[in-house]
Amino acid sequence: MAENKLGFWVLTALVVGNMVGSGIFMLPRVLAESASPAGVLLGWGLTGFGVLMVALVFGNLAIRKPELNGGPQIYAKELFKKDSNVSILSGFMSSWGYWIGNFAGNVAIITTFTSYLSTFFPIINSDATVTQIGNFTLQLGNLVTFIICTVLLWGMHFIILKGIEGAGTLNFIATFAKVIGFFIFIVIALFAFQKSYLLPFDAPRYDDAGNTVGLLGQINNAAVSTLWAFIGVESAIVFAGRARKQQDVKKATILGLIIALAIYIGISVLVMGILPQEQLIQSEKPLVDAIESILGPVGAYLIAGLGLISLLGSTLGWILLSAEVPYQAAKQGLFMPAFLKENKKGMPIFSLILSNGLAQIFIFSTISSSIASAFDFVIYIATLAYLVPYLISSLYQLKLVTTGETYLTGKSRVPDGIIATLATIYSIWVIYTGTSDFKTFLLGVALLASGIFFYPLVRNFRKREKMSS
Repeated sequence: MAENKLGFWVLTALVVGNMVGSGIFMLPRVLAESASPAGVLLGWGLTGFGVLMVALVFGNLAIRKPELNGGPQIYAKELFKKDSNVSILSGFMSSWGYWIGNFAGNVAIITTFTSYLSTFFPIINSDATVTQIGNFTLQLGNLVTFIICTVLLWGMHFIILKGIEGAGTLNFIATFAKVIGFFIFIVIALFAFQKSYLLPFDAPRYDDAGNTVGLLGQINNAAVSTLWAFIGVESAIVFAGRARKQQDVKKATILGLIIALAIYIGISVLVMGILPQEQLIQSEKPLVDAIESILGPVGAYLIAGLGLISLLGSTLGWILLSAEVPYQAAKQGLFMPAFLKENKKGMPIFSLILSNGLAQIFIFSTISSSIASAFDFVIYIATLAYLVPYLISSLYQLKLVTTGETYLTGKSRVPDGIIATLATIYSIWVIYTGTSDFKTFLLGVALLASGIFFYPLVRNFRKREKMSS
């Protein structure tokens, strides 16, 4: 059905929209704190090159293995003997972890939306007491936040139910608007840019113990900070099964990455040239402070408005992605068959309802600070679920290059092998640095392993299918 397919520009918008979310508004301060201007630029270069290698792997696999739809985590089952228990288990576990990370991450985006909305409606920050039950006090601001988050979640839900093309078009409009907004910001910032604020270009930074961090250490710190800017680069490959042309998946991934990279680097560098380094490091709202120094108080409202548009697009894109992951996994026989249920528009209705229902449970974290802390902890340990699929894809590409599967000649295997090797090295480094705290790593593994309780449902369904065939 052509009307149920995604074109090149909509796929590109999904990549850009999911990559450029709330993180961009705080990233300039984080980078200034961790590295000098030289370290920041080299850190962007390192991360950009590494993610480009991973993106090339994604695009290549989408063309060579078009039947393996649903995202990079799907390739886990292809690393082992076909239809073996370890093959199905690894595919299920990686899909399970990625799914949990997605719908939990959606709530982080939705709650951030309310914080930007509070610029226009201060009642969202009200600490007036609505009711008190025992030790629990419900504040007006928390109640309003909960209501807004709930309305946004289910509003997006019903938009998506009307069809992938409509939802994709709406995401494209929101993404186009925010890309234009960020480029206007960049143009305005160019007129206020002062090179003197970047000096000294290679200045030392200091760790918590007061030790000097040299340029190489700064590059590493900056690269770790920029890493999260690229989560979502896999968005087009998740929707490969809904693409009009498989070649569009690779093109959209590369172009989306380039656009996002241009926005991130442009804003990071320009903000460093608008605010003195000491002020930037202390700033809680770097983009607001930067634009206010140029346009005055009206700048805060402009940035808040841009933030709302940015987050609306990201919310829609990530909710789409969250429902698509288990739906495509079920198509591959890696998830419970209930996730295959579609509505008349071809949308995965069961997957969408369950994903958003679980997200709604997490939205209750807005009611209490103690619940919010628990939610933040879940997001923190979901790190591994996001990063492992990058390694899985790179390893699978290496496997194809080694075995020669899908290759008619040996010529194209060499460059693909080099790209896959570089992507694998980068992915290992990403996992190592992203989960450098051993406790985080172990808890991330536990989060992935939690799916083991549901795996028998998948295994039993596959057994029944084999017996009936």
